[in-house]
Amino acid sequence: MGYTIDGIELATDNEGYLLEPDYRDEAALAIAAGEGIALTDAHWEVIRFLRDEYQTHGHSPNFRNMLKGIQALRPDADSKFLYDLFPLGPAKQGAKVAGLPQPYGKGGY
Repeated sequence: MGYTIDGIELATDNEGYLLEPDYRDEAALAIAAGEGIALTDAHWEVIRFLRDEYQTHGHSPNFRNMLKGIQALRPDADSKFLYDLFPLGPAKQGAKVAGLPQPYGKGGY
């Protein structure tokens, strides 16, 4: 499984995660479409957070750290909020849609 963006095929692993991060919005839109997700402003907020965390730490956060980080930006956010956005698992599916490689272990650090 791969994604073609601007005529370039992006390499993925066998689960559809990019092998190298791609921070373009076009990448997130293509991956989200493949996941059956229509991106909203709330999705983009989470995507920007995950991309920033990846660029800062070299990997994406696990669910617990992701929830804490999102709550710092949006105090009313809770687990349900994140699962409504990324029903297959916010840490893993969120990272995938953000154009990041597959998270470590159970979803990051």
